Amino acid sequence: MARTQESVKVAAVQAAPVAFDLAATLKKVETLTAEAASQGAELVAFPEAFVSAYPWRYAFGATVGYREPEGRKWYAKYYDSSIAIPSTEFEILENIARDNKVNLSIGIVEKAGSTLYCTAVLIGTDGTLLSRHRKLIPTAAERLIWGRGSGDSLNVVDVGFGKIGGLICWENYMPLARVALYQRGIDIYIAPTADDPVTWAATMQHIAKEGRCFVISINQFCQVSDFPSDYPPFTPESHDRNPEGKPWIQDDILNHGGSCIVGPMGNFLAEPVRDKQEIIYATLDLSDLTEARMDFDAVGSYARPDIFTLNVNTRPGVNVNFED
Repeated sequence: MARTQESVKVAAVQAAPVAFDLAATLKKVETLTAEAASQGAELVAFPEAFVSAYPWRYAFGATVGYREPEGRKWYAKYYDSSIAIPSTEFEILENIARDNKVNLSIGIVEKAGSTLYCTAVLIGTDGTLLSRHRKLIPTAAERLIWGRGSGDSLNVVDVGFGKIGGLICWENYMPLARVALYQRGIDIYIAPTADDPVTWAATMQHIAKEGRCFVISINQFCQVSDFPSDYPPFTPESHDRNPEGKPWIQDDILNHGGSCIVGPMGNFLAEPVRDKQEIIYATLDLSDLTEARMDFDAVGSYARPDIFTLNVNTRPGVNVNFED
């Protein structure tokens, strides 16, 4: 598809959900999306697991050989605050995109059957679900609560002004997953994350320059006060401690953010923002893509398919197939 415009304004929403409260989180998505749209954004991106919680500091009472009953109860709350596709709740997200005439990229905790997945969805300006990517490898203790995605979601979608896709958090350290997206022709690479070290920005700059694509990195700015008062890690009786070795208090920061927007030569179009809620904007000059690719194309002019090849299994990860 030929590009329909020369530039596009994008927004990265650095904020926190109302953890474990699906209805309140969806309302927050509506408010923040409307604000970004009012500033002319055509693509609005939210962080990993925004609907409706990244469960900071909690493995739901799981230890080797045992699961605490309280942890099971909190897992049930987490499951109930997650979102199914399709569902009445997911229709709210579709309506938000359509009502604001934006492409909406948002990280959700998706429930499918009895399993939860860390998923990034892209909803088009008409409210249509364009893509759904499930995190291929949940990181560390995330594997206790989230299932693994499959290769059918390693795709990009052409929305007119460019091809959009991306990876979630530490998937961005998987070189072969990145190459798969480069082969798909990605133009705007969205990287929702929960990782906030200052060194994360260098990874985003590398990916932008390697893929000769725009990169939008979106993280939460999240505090203890964003969680229920009885959330186990932060209650007075909890043995968990903040980085200073003290009991957690409401104003303590769990995730400092660091959201940024990067051009296809690795230059910041919007510098990393830390320690506050903010919607970050940038106008992407789409001609920068062609200019950047003049001397480097990771899957074209700078590739050696006679030496290196990659096979991607794009079949859905279905465990049981029923045949007549």
